[in-house]
Amino acid sequence: MYPITFFIITTALLFVFGLVALTIKRDLVRLLIGIEILFNAANLFFVALSTQHVGMIDPLPQSIVMMALVLDGTVIAVGLALALNVFKHYKTFDIRKLRRLKW
Repeated sequence: MYPITFFIITTALLFVFGLVALTIKRDLVRLLIGIEILFNAANLFFVALSTQHVGMIDPLPQSIVMMALVLDGTVIAVGLALALNVFKHYKTFDIRKLRRLKW
């Protein structure tokens, strides 16, 4: 069994990578990937906290994470469908160019 600090450090790194992807990247698909990384960091932290009782693994947080993974997948699928539709109409994924299209 790994100590909780290993999971906290891994979760923090994933969270930082997701935030960097959200703040630096200007591509719509990369923004969706950054959101997915943030979701996965939160899920990893939740499961890591559920396994810290000696000799016992709590199934409730793991089932909540499984449900969250399904919901995260649907959110990303809808986001990718919207990104594909945006690309079909405007021929770009660049957020800066799409912001100029405001009325």
